[in-house]
Order: sequence, then structure tokens, then C-alpha cells
Amino acid sequence: MKFSMAASDSLLPFLCLCCFLLPVSVAWPEHHCVDIGEINFPFDNTTNSSGGLPPIEGCDYPGGPKKVQLGKEWFNVVKIIYQTYHEHGIIVIDPNFPPDWRQNPCRVLNYSVPILQDSPTLSFSLLNVISLLKCKNRIPNIKPIDYFSDHCNGHNIYYPPKEDSQWPDSNQCSLIQLPFGQKSLGSTKISLSDEIYIQVHLSLSCLLDENCRVEEHQKIDSKSITIGVAIGSVGVIIIGLIVILLRNKRRYKPLGSQNQSRSVESEITHSRSNQSDITHSTAILESRNIYFGVPVFSYEELEEATNKFDQSKELGSGGFGTVYYGKLKDGREVAVKRLFERNYKRVQQFINEVKILTRLRHRNLVSLYGCTSRASHELLLVYEYISNGTLGCHLHGNLAKPGSLPWPVRMRIAVETANALSYLHACDIIHRDVKSSNLLLDSHFCIKVADFGLSRLFPKFATHVSTAPAGSPGYLDPEYHQCYQLTEKSDVYSFGVLLIELISSKPAIDVTRHKDDIKLANMAVNKIQRGAFAELVDPSLGFESDNEVKNMIISVAKLAFHCLQRDRELRPSMDEVMEFLQKIENGNHDLKHLEIHGAGFSNREIHKSLPTTVHRDGAASLNNSKPQRPPRTI
Repeated sequence: MKFSMAASDSLLPFLCLCCFLLPVSVAWPEHHCVDIGEINFPFDNTTNSSGGLPPIEGCDYPGGPKKVQLGKEWFNVVKIIYQTYHEHGIIVIDPNFPPDWRQNPCRVLNYSVPILQDSPTLSFSLLNVISLLKCKNRIPNIKPIDYFSDHCNGHNIYYPPKEDSQWPDSNQCSLIQLPFGQKSLGSTKISLSDEIYIQVHLSLSCLLDENCRVEEHQKIDSKSITIGVAIGSVGVIIIGLIVILLRNKRRYKPLGSQNQSRSVESEITHSRSNQSDITHSTAILESRNIYFGVPVFSYEELEEATNKFDQSKELGSGGFGTVYYGKLKDGREVAVKRLFERNYKRVQQFINEVKILTRLRHRNLVSLYGCTSRASHELLLVYEYISNGTLGCHLHGNLAKPGSLPWPVRMRIAVETANALSYLHACDIIHRDVKSSNLLLDSHFCIKVADFGLSRLFPKFATHVSTAPAGSPGYLDPEYHQCYQLTEKSDVYSFGVLLIELISSKPAIDVTRHKDDIKLANMAVNKIQRGAFAELVDPSLGFESDNEVKNMIISVAKLAFHCLQRDRELRPSMDEVMEFLQKIENGNHDLKHLEIHGAGFSNREIHKSLPTTVHRDGAASLNNSKPQRPPRTI
């Protein structure tokens, strides 16, 4: 498009305005804070404070306290953890926390973690805080926490009841929140800490529009404004001179038709070249914004690749979106995940999945090819295409055929899946949605773990993350569901269900089964406890005809039993699970000498370790078993 003088006149005010605005627009450079290191948005120091959080005070004084105000509360800063551009962690100590808590832990009962007030830009989550009830008198039908009951006179401390109807009167009890960690308090099972891990979330306006404005109580340095105005003034003069030169050039340079044609053609070519450069630069910037170099696809490109999201190209559908088969212009076959709706939760899941997959490289994890921009018409994720369907389809879905998945293939799938989950846990990631429909098979029946929308980054120092339960029915860790505490052992429980699926070829949930067997985990625990393996195993696997296969399946079933323990402390880690599966695959079926937290693998111990009654939801009857131990982390 040819540049006209009218256009130049109309652009002048706009360009002048840009000259004034750009120098004073908010940027987030790194600043140094003594004893902490480099800090950047949303954290800042008092010397360079320009936006985001209230600044960290004391950054210029070595050895001195570093303080920050979150909401209306002041904290001493221990460490800052940068996780992603929209989530950051800060470890702090509340100065009101009893300083002698190690010598006199009962004093913490007079303390509670303060409530942090969110702002339009930032919100806060407390990751290592446990809620307890402090009561004047004993509450019937609720067992108090033994340590405080025995050692702290005048208080009865309880875990909050699951049902609202069981909550005591507010005149009798008060809710307190205490930080906990890995520090020990002698023999007590409650592991308190003076450090609070706070996760800071940027608001949706920041995520979608980069609209991270300076908080009202903060001011931009007047010196910066003066410099900006000066630079803007110089810019106005320069632009004015350019416009005058262009006018004179047009007035005194005649253009013949041929020259004009060439000029137009040249300008069109130049414009296309510039547009290409701009598009390329924008893609680079977008990819840097969305997790460091992930290619950004346009919505139109993916719409074309999937034939406008043709229903015939649909590969599957879940709780968060539909996956379509597509073919890119470069010939690559892809799976395009299209999220159902665009809201804050979906944006978080979109960002979460990109964030996690871009930091992972493993042969048994699905690869992310790219995604659309956050400003795109729709949120789309682009994965490598895995051609052979899901494990669930081959076990009990539309691809299930007797003998199509022989035992050696299933054994290899179990080992590869355990390997992938062990890798995730080593990277401080909890998958949180391990199930057969999230395991993809290639043409050689090698496994690819997929769907990281619910996955969570797990802080290194934390023993669990407090979060609302999320996952799939039949696979959800009952202790996570009950206590709202997510740990790596939650994945172990889900993997135990998966092992039973591999053994039985049955789905995790089937409402057509007997009411006690609707959940496959309940059915498996009951049958393994009774030693009724033949009632559980898929007959097509050769359990009755091949003694080698029979021994392997029984060993895997026993391992699954330990993964399905209600108490997470009795479950193995994924590293242990992977080690045991490799031993089973290599022919070592006698696992009696291998121990998981002191629990062996003999049939006698399996019979002894389970309660006599298991309810439909997997809960053991406390009348017939020892009370469940609280988690070691609380």
C-alpha cells in the first residue's frame, strides 16, 4: 500500500503520543537484593520500585531483615522462587510466629496464619498450611490429635470434620491455620515450621492483556517522567522534520506512469517483506511469552489443518476439550486439543500444560509441538499425533479384542508408564490424572503419557500441596479426596488402578457390576485379599495355562495392592514401583524380600494388612481395623 500525505498527517498525532508514552511505560527489569539475589516482577526493591507487589525492604543492607507487605500483613522474606511468568513463590516468616516454638510447641496454638487480601492484580495461595480446630471442650465422636491433647493443657485440637453437619459450635471452637514442613518436633507426628510458602498468581487481566498496572499506593518516579517527556519532545521534532521532508519530496519529484507503477510495486513488495518480518518477530515474542520458544500457531492455520475442526477428524473428548486429527502444511501429522470454553480456569489449564510440557523431555511423554497465542480466537494445543489410540480403548473399548494385548506387551506398558511417572516426580511434577484413556499407544505399542492439564508443579521443600481434589472417578486417591492434600503418592494410587486394568481388562468404573465392585480398586483389593486372583484376571492372558505368566500377574497384583493402600504412607514411591516392575519383567517373581516401608509381599501379609470390611468408596471400616494414621506431613 502506497504511503500518502494524508496518511502521514493523520499519523503525526499518534506517533507523537507514542513518543510520550513509550519512555514511561512500565517495564520489569531485574534488580539486585542483597542476600536474596536478582529479583524481578512481581517482586521489586525500594530503590527501583515501579509496580507489582509492594517492594522488598532492606535489599541494600547485607545481613539485615528483608521485609515485604502482602495484603495488609508484613513478613520477613526467606526466598523467592520464580516458577513461571504468571505464578511465583515466596517463602516468608511471620514475625508474629512464636520465636520459641521449637522449645514450646504448644505456644503455636495461640497463633494462626494471617489471611492475605487479594488485589485486582495479584492473588495468593498458601501451600503449606494445615487447618485445625482448637476447642475448649472435647467434642464427641471426633478423635482429637493425640500430641496436643497429651501435652498442651487447656486445649483440644482436632482435624476439621469432613461433613458440615459435624462442625462444632463456634463458641466452643476456633479455626487456626499453622504452617508445617519437614522440621521435626521430637516424637510428634505434626511437623510444624515457621516458614510459610506463598504462591503469588497474576490476575487474568495480566495473563490476557499484559495489563499489569502499578498499584494505587505506588508512584512512578518523577525523574523518569521528566526524562520521558524530554525524549518525547525530541521525538516530536524528529517526526515533524520527517513529515516536512516527505511533503517536499512528493511536491518536487514528478512521477511518470511507469515510475509510479514501479513505485507501487516496490512499496507493496516492501510492505509484504515488512509484514513477514513483523509476523516472524511477533511469533518469536509470543513464543517467548508462552514458555520460552514454543512455536505459536495461528488459529487459521490449525483450522485449516483440521478441516475447520471437522467432526470426522475427532480423536477423543474429555472434561476440558476435544482432540482433533490434523495435518500441517509441512506434512506433520498432529493432534490438536481444542478447549471447550475460554475462561480463567481454562486459561490456567492451557498455560499449565504448556508450562509443564516445555520443560520435559522423555520418550514416554507426549511431545508438544506448539500452541496458539493467548490472544487467539480459541485456545489450542498442538501435540505429536500418536496413531494407535489409547490404552483404555485396547483394554475395554472399541479396539479391545481377545489376545490383541498379550501379557508381555502389557508388562512392557506397565514398566514404561512407571518410568514416565517416576521421571515426572523427579522433575517435581504430579500428573494428577493418570488413567488408561490418557495413555497413548504408537504403532509398536510403546506408551506415551498425555494430558497434563491437571498436573501440578510440586515445590521442592513441600511435602504436599493443599488443593481441591481433581482427577477422574475410579482413579482418585481417597486420602487426597478426603484431606485435600496432593502428593506424589496420589499418582501412585492411580497407577495401582491402572495395573489392575492391565491385569483384568476391566474399566476403572462400571455401574453394571455389583454395587461392591463398581469401583475396580475395591473389587481388586477384595479379591487379592482373598487370594482369588483367577476371578480378577483376564482369561485371555493365559493365567491358567502358563505358569510363568501366572507368577508374573500375581506379583503385579500384589504390587498394585500396595499402591492402592488408603494410607499414603503405606504406598511405595514411583521409583520403587518401577524397580519392582523391572524385576518382575526380568523373571524375579519372589518379592518377599523386597520391602515397601517395611511391608512385604507375601500372601499372609496381604491378608493381615487389610481391614476386614471395605466400603464402596474404598473406606475401611474403623470397627474392624486400626484407626487410620494421619499423614506424616501434618
